[in-house]
Amino acid sequence: MTLITSEFLKFMKKFDNYPFEITIDGQKNKIGEGEAAFSVIFNKIPSLSSLITSTSLALGEGYMNGDIEIEGDLYNALSCFLSQVDKFSTDKVKLKKLIFTSSSRKNQKKEISSHYDIGNDFYKLWLDETMSYSCGYFKNDKSSLYEAQCSKVERILEKLYLKEGMSICDIGCGWGFLLIEAAKKYNINGVGITLSVEQKKEFERRIKAEGLEERLRVELLDYRDIGSLKMSFDRVVSVGMLEHVGRKNYAEFISCVKSVLNKGGLFLLHFISALKENPGDPWIKKYIFPGGVVPSLREIINTASEMKFYTIDVESLRRHYNRTLLCWNENFQKNRDKVKEMFDEKFVRMWELYLCSCAAVFINGITDLHQVLFTNDVNNDLPMTRWY
Repeated sequence: MTLITSEFLKFMKKFDNYPFEITIDGQKNKIGEGEAAFSVIFNKIPSLSSLITSTSLALGEGYMNGDIEIEGDLYNALSCFLSQVDKFSTDKVKLKKLIFTSSSRKNQKKEISSHYDIGNDFYKLWLDETMSYSCGYFKNDKSSLYEAQCSKVERILEKLYLKEGMSICDIGCGWGFLLIEAAKKYNINGVGITLSVEQKKEFERRIKAEGLEERLRVELLDYRDIGSLKMSFDRVVSVGMLEHVGRKNYAEFISCVKSVLNKGGLFLLHFISALKENPGDPWIKKYIFPGGVVPSLREIINTASEMKFYTIDVESLRRHYNRTLLCWNENFQKNRDKVKEMFDEKFVRMWELYLCSCAAVFINGITDLHQVLFTNDVNNDLPMTRWY
């Protein structure tokens, strides 16, 4: 055994909560006691310095490049391994530029575009027909991904207590399914804002196809410029967008919502959350969501309270997101060859690692998903029961 191999195995031995097997040059090495929960083949060992700088980056890039192979189910292996993410090494000084990126308008637009403007044809391969790229709501074990996304939107619209003729602003509207459903079922008027050119294009196509041009429109707009709409709204909703705002900007984001929301109006915020504040994972930030930050539930509620937003409902959908991600990965694997034709094998491995690792951190409680419903100042006109 070489010195490099010996040092590498010594580093890996701390991840022993779930026993697993490492194969290097045909030689099997056991980590932990008991029957191996999964097996990993290292065609090339990451350097010790790279593992210490960022365990996440070193192993993630190793998988992307084909230097690391997982025998069996990738999700199961990651679910075991990532339950020990607190043992990962991250040098925040060396990775400062990667972890703490600029929250300027120009940079955040670039970061959003790098993920959401990959191409609508790509997302159509593995999302459901609604083109919803956020956590679904599975009413039962037999619910399909499509049914879960429809149920999620239905649940949000019920929480918003909509009445005919109301106005809604959807901040980070995606491809527009939520506003389209709101317009069709409740006869509301809505404006969606996004920084993604591809999403705007597809949303406008769908508005026209549904004949909703008089009720809905979409704007390519930064949330900080929401005042330029010269409008006020009865309801504001934001699904899966807060993660792109950045910790320094939470107060500004909520202030912008308050500036356009009528007094007593409802604000529903749906976001990936964490128990405690942390800067985020280096691999995810480099390859998937540049600049992305997962807020804690407590800091968002605290910030909103300072602006006289009253918290009236909080719901965790953590396990729903785990299942959503597994459904996405199943669809992704069915279309793996098509994705490879669009991009390359490295991109495919990157994306499947992203989907499976996210599913793993949700099932392990490393991240959560919360829907929080606020009122802008006191609202005594809502029904007193939780479910309207």
